[in-house]
Amino acid sequence: MRTVDDAGTDGTGGDDARPTSHVLPLDTAGDLRLGSATFSPSDLVIMAIVNRTPDSFFDRGATYGEAEALAAVDLAVTEGARIIDIGGVKAAPGEDVDANEELHRIGGFVALVRSRHPAVVISVDTWRAEVGQVVAGEGADLLNDAWGGTDPRLAEVAAEHGLGLVCTHAGHLPPRTRPHRIAYDDVMADIVATTTGLAQRAVALGVRPDGIVVDPGHDFGKNSRHSLEATRRLPELAATGWPVLVALSNKDFIGETLDTTVQDRLEGTLAATAVSAWLGARIFRAHQVAATRRVLDMVAAIRGTRDLAVGRRGLA
Repeated sequence: MRTVDDAGTDGTGGDDARPTSHVLPLDTAGDLRLGSATFSPSDLVIMAIVNRTPDSFFDRGATYGEAEALAAVDLAVTEGARIIDIGGVKAAPGEDVDANEELHRIGGFVALVRSRHPAVVISVDTWRAEVGQVVAGEGADLLNDAWGGTDPRLAEVAAEHGLGLVCTHAGHLPPRTRPHRIAYDDVMADIVATTTGLAQRAVALGVRPDGIVVDPGHDFGKNSRHSLEATRRLPELAATGWPVLVALSNKDFIGETLDTTVQDRLEGTLAATAVSAWLGARIFRAHQVAATRRVLDMVAAIRGTRDLAVGRRGLA
């Protein structure tokens, strides 16, 4: 990574540059095991976002309350989410939320979701090992480390409890910081090197290889051009063999591409979702589950891994 002043460019990266030497750690056709669920390479899986925060950028605290959050979980499962991602700290800068407050928001709630939905995969969006320890005991299946291993002990927690782990590229920034004039010689090369390095470290610590997911980290440590480039070059990340998660939903790169507000980014989100699914992503972190499910079902039908829901035309 380098700054714009060092690079003398606008930081958009180059499509001609490609990573050159990354060992493929897994069979690209491998299953992903999270909790009691097994997802095949042809499965397009929705991870529904449930934020126990009063200030999240999209829902503005709509699921901060316990009753509202449980209702959101119920709806997401009904609409087709296989993973529920529970978070207690918004990603953007804001009021300080220490580990005690984070646990006040999500500790106990994970256990409620587990008792209510025994088969659903529960993910917890945290970068803190102490939070991971608590939620592991409450029934979490996956630790979604969106800040790229900033607390290296989190992978140790995943290994200790047999949990899955999301390894994310966050531009090598501390949690809850925004990128400023950030640039890369090759953004996808940096994404591949960082996420595969985190994944290989996790395996060395004892995390199950079939429980590891990599995330290019759209908008985390990136400007909007970086996020667009990461999307169109997703096959390079998928080619590493690790299952790819994309967190695209209503993000700023979509808003800047279309000049839309946070509440008017659904079409852009769904377009990016369809492209990402076609290019090899397997898990899709989403706010609007029903619309995302329809898009992914259509992509699966086009590529031949899903049949029609009904068949009438030309048959009678």
